[in-house]
Amino acid sequence: MISIQEINFPEKIKEFIDFPHDLYKGDPNYVPELFISQKDILNPKKHPFFEHSKVQLYLAYNGNKIVGRIAAIRNNNHNAHKQTKDGFFGFFECVNDYAVAKLLFDTAAEWIKKEGLNNMLGPASFSTNEFFGWHIDAFDQPPMLAIAYNKSYYPEFANRYGFSKYTDHFAYYITTANVSQKPLGLSEAFEKRLAAKNVIIRKVNMKRFKEEAEKAHKVYNSAWDKNSGFVPMTYNEFMYLCNDMKTILEPDLCYVAEKDGEFIGFSFSFPDINQVLKDVKRGRLLPFGIFKLLFNRRKINKVRVVVLGVIEGYRKLGIEAVFFAKAIAYAKKHHIVGAEASLILENNEMMNKALLNINAHVYKTYRVYKFVL
Repeated sequence: MISIQEINFPEKIKEFIDFPHDLYKGDPNYVPELFISQKDILNPKKHPFFEHSKVQLYLAYNGNKIVGRIAAIRNNNHNAHKQTKDGFFGFFECVNDYAVAKLLFDTAAEWIKKEGLNNMLGPASFSTNEFFGWHIDAFDQPPMLAIAYNKSYYPEFANRYGFSKYTDHFAYYITTANVSQKPLGLSEAFEKRLAAKNVIIRKVNMKRFKEEAEKAHKVYNSAWDKNSGFVPMTYNEFMYLCNDMKTILEPDLCYVAEKDGEFIGFSFSFPDINQVLKDVKRGRLLPFGIFKLLFNRRKINKVRVVVLGVIEGYRKLGIEAVFFAKAIAYAKKHHIVGAEASLILENNEMMNKALLNINAHVYKTYRVYKFVL
């Protein structure tokens, strides 16, 4: 008999985090999340999301065996920003049994309704600023850094339950061999023209990382503000994310556009650390995972463009082209075979066009769903 158990940190948090390792056992594309990172994310005393919002975790059991998990989420900042009454589900994992999935969805929906909310969106763990969406295709491809990976039957379960499409987000892939050389050819001219307008493009200064991150925070909330589903990050959320990514940051892949000392845009790309993490057993760095991480980093041959944005008023001046040129130059110099740019909202015409213009192609589509309660 299938049953649901409500859990609260730190109760059964290890079981909640570890369930996907058993679910995806034998899947060559699965990449385990680092246990210590997941534990901190779910800890109300450590992750800043809990400063303004709330989460309820659930585990599904068949007898004594865990067969699924889900989080019901109330994101107060999302609702204040969008003037809506939306709830979210996230951290969803489930065996291939619709009865289990339905019970998980029902449980999250019931909690969300009790919170006085009208819709259930997801998956989002916790929001579109972290892991979100299920890919609805390309199930033979491993996920890149900080991108969701899911079973092929999840979208089927969502459709069967009555979810409808809310938004689609594209993951583009481009090989270094086939990338357009146009940005490289125009980059120097663009930089000279921008310099005449007191706009400079430079690498992130790691010695002033905190100050750089604080400036990037303002750009992030402004540049993405009109994107569907976007919710501004608080200062603490953004700094938490930056500090988390700092350990794998490659300065030659992270650039900012600056005018009169103020950031007006930035592009942060990262080595695809997932190529190493996939061999870290059950996401544990100790005792041996840390050595795999350190010694195998040199084998990484792909990167992911995680964020690239310019605030309104400075777009279409060539800043985006210079950012692309810097990334392409790095790839050629460091024998990178390809890159992913994601996740790009389906109606973001400017960014979709820019990626197609450099010969990138959509190779994955990630969908966020909506269910009216």
